[in-house]
Amino acid sequence: MNFSKKLLAILALVPGLVLANEGGVALDKAPDRSNNMAALQNGAKLFVNYCLNCHNASSMRYNRLRDLGLTEEQIKANLLFTGDKVGEMMTTTMNPKDAKAWFGVVPPDLSVIARAKASGAGSGGDYLYTYLRTFYKDDTRPTGWNNLVVNNVAMPHVLWELQGVQKVKMEEVADPHEEGKKIHRFAGFEQVTPGKLSKLEYDTAVADLVGYMEWMAEPAAQTRKKLGAWVVLFMAGFAFLAWRLNASFWKEVK
Repeated sequence: MNFSKKLLAILALVPGLVLANEGGVALDKAPDRSNNMAALQNGAKLFVNYCLNCHNASSMRYNRLRDLGLTEEQIKANLLFTGDKVGEMMTTTMNPKDAKAWFGVVPPDLSVIARAKASGAGSGGDYLYTYLRTFYKDDTRPTGWNNLVVNNVAMPHVLWELQGVQKVKMEEVADPHEEGKKIHRFAGFEQVTPGKLSKLEYDTAVADLVGYMEWMAEPAAQTRKKLGAWVVLFMAGFAFLAWRLNASFWKEVK
């Protein structure tokens, strides 16, 4: 059994990353960035710099970033590095054929990835937040990287310069199901090479990036929630008036 298969088999014993019902690791809760414009702006910058090189976000226009408090001049100066115009879609210049040859699969469109990855194990944001923080060095993989959330992942660790290089640590413990047998258990990560950011700074950056992808998946979510509250209040008031009108009508009938 190779190292990757062995790791997948014993993930049930991972401290803090217990197996979820779907067979993968339980997801860490992603910090809420929905009302933090500065964090969402930073997330947009990280997305353009690190994700848009390989992935498309073909349902999002650059000028929609004005909803995050950015002006067109700021978008042009800080987020447009090609000949794209502010009104154009956020797409990559990478040829799909080249992407498949390099990675074995065409990188998915990320427009609604934060919604698509939602499951019983957690929200799409939880999935992305855990995924982007659990890459580790694995020389058996073509890219040199593996991931605890997606075993044998095809995607390289694009944020490795920020996080640094980490590898998994294993420890030998007694098998709780078979007396006298030893198994290997995941015992955390070991930092091999430091990154540009500390662990806290990296987790914060990932939270900002994930927050932006959650916003991108539904830019009108906050407006929808505010309107929903008013609709509920209106319906409650209407129900109360209908109830009293009904009582008054039947009172006259009686």
